[in-house]
Amino acid sequence: MKELFHKYKEVISYLIFGVATTIVNIVIFFVCKDVLGIDYKISNAIGWFLSVLFAFFTNKYFVFSSKHEDFRSFMVEMFLFYWYRVLSFVVDMGLMMLMIEMMHISDFWAKMVTQVAVIVLNYFFSKFLIFKKKVS
Repeated sequence: MKELFHKYKEVISYLIFGVATTIVNIVIFFVCKDVLGIDYKISNAIGWFLSVLFAFFTNKYFVFSSKHEDFRSFMVEMFLFYWYRVLSFVVDMGLMMLMIEMMHISDFWAKMVTQVAVIVLNYFFSKFLIFKKKVS
């Protein structure tokens, strides 16, 4: 069992922190929309921004164990992280608008569906484009 955990530690960690990031996103979305009365598009953007900030640090330090040699390399990673998250945000927002406005799916189910697509995209981006291991 221990061997399996070590073999899949990165994927397991990503799933755990991905769930945590998704919870942050969803809670902020519904608090902004339902408690504060903010439009769903703006609520989605606020939830995205804050959850990406949370995700950067958890992914960098706990999932991919990325070490930066200097401040510049740290900033490059952060820039790339946000850049690729912007791409997944465009997918998120596009799917939300498609499902809510054209397909008339409830905002709850639209949000749930979009999060699955976003999690898969973000893992790919993080693993292969942002926190890729340096070849020695």
